[in-house]
Amino acid sequence: MGRRGALAVRKRQRQGLRFLQERADGVALISVLHSRARPRRESDMPTWWIALLTAAWFIPVSASAQPAADFYRGKTVTIVVSTSSGGGYDALACALARHMGRLIPGNPTVVVRNMPGAGGITAVNWLYNTAEKDGTVIGLVQNGTPLEPLFGTKAARYDATKFNWLGTPSYEVSMVLLWNSVPVNSVDDLRQRETTMGASGANSTPAFYTRLLNAMLGTKMKLIVCYPGQNDAFLAMERGELDGYPSVFYSALTSTRPNWLKDKQVKAIVQYGPQRLAELPDVPFATDLLTNEDDKLLMQAASAPQALGRPLLMPPDVPADRVAAMRKALADTFSDPQFKADAAKIGLIVNAPRTGEQLQGVIARAYASPARVVERIQKLNNPGN
Repeated sequence: MGRRGALAVRKRQRQGLRFLQERADGVALISVLHSRARPRRESDMPTWWIALLTAAWFIPVSASAQPAADFYRGKTVTIVVSTSSGGGYDALACALARHMGRLIPGNPTVVVRNMPGAGGITAVNWLYNTAEKDGTVIGLVQNGTPLEPLFGTKAARYDATKFNWLGTPSYEVSMVLLWNSVPVNSVDDLRQRETTMGASGANSTPAFYTRLLNAMLGTKMKLIVCYPGQNDAFLAMERGELDGYPSVFYSALTSTRPNWLKDKQVKAIVQYGPQRLAELPDVPFATDLLTNEDDKLLMQAASAPQALGRPLLMPPDVPADRVAAMRKALADTFSDPQFKADAAKIGLIVNAPRTGEQLQGVIARAYASPARVVERIQKLNNPGN
C-alpha cells in the first residue's frame, strides 16, 4: 500500500472514532487507536470498521448505568402519600423529607405530595400506571391498599408484586379492644355474648376484620357503621354507645391514648397480625386459636397489611441500582439518631424496621395464597357480592 492508501485508511479511522464519540454523547470514553495500518487482503474487514465494532462494546446501553449519586445530584425526590395531610402517614412522610435527603446518594431535595382518595387506591393506581419510573418518586401508602386486588376490589388497577418495596419503620399488631365495663374478658366470652363494634362503613377495614374474626373464631361481634373514624368510635366507647373497636393498632393506641391500657380503661381480648406482640403476653394470638390449615393461611393473608406496617415503595421498572440506593437510604434513615429523635417528638413508632426485601416477601406470600383461600377472603371483603 502506498503513502496515499495509508493516509486514506487513517482518515477512515478518524471518522469512525468521531462517529462513536458523537453517539456516546460524552458518556463513553473512546480510547485512541494506535494500530498501524497494514496491507489489506481481500478477506480482511476494513481496519476502521474493526475499530468501530470494538469500541462499541464500551458504549452504555441505557441511562441506568449512570451511578445513583450522579443521577440524584440536583434532583427532587417526591414522597407521594396516599392520605390527606395531618395524619400519621403524612407525619411520617414529612419526617422522612426532613432527614432522608442527606442519606440518599447525591443528596437530592425531598418533598411530600398528598394524594388521598378511594381509601388509598387513587395514589397506588397513579404510582403504578402514571408516575415517573426513573427513581424520583416514592410512595407511602396505607397498608391495606396493596392487598385490594387480592381482596377483589375492582377499582385497584395494579399488580402489587411488581412494585419495588423499600421498607417500613415497623410492623403492626391489631387488637380487639373493649371498654372496661363490658362484661367480656376472654375469647370464649366474645363467642357467647354479642358486642357492638364501631366502623365507618360495611366495606371498611374494621368491618372486614369483624367479619373475619367472627368467621375464624366464632365470635359474635356486631357492626355499627356510623362512625367516620377510629377516634369517633373511641369517643363513643367512652360515652357507652359502643362496646369496642375491632382493629386497633397497638402502636396507635399507645401513642394517642397511652393511659388506656396502663390504667385499664380498656381491655384487649385478642391480638392478630404477623406475629404475637411481646408487650401483650396475656392476650391470646388469633392464629394460635386456629386448627384448620386453610384458616391459618387465610389469617396469614389477611394479616399482610399489618406485616407491611406503613410501607414505602417505588413504581415498577425503576433501575435496580436506584432501588438499591433508596432501600439503603431508607434503612439508614430509620437508624439515624436525628431522625429517631424527631420521630419520638411527634409520636412516630420506629421500633421494628423491615427491609424492602422482607416486604416483597410478605406481598409474594399473600398473592400466592391458594385460590380457595383467596375466594374466602373476597367473600369476607365483599359480603354483598
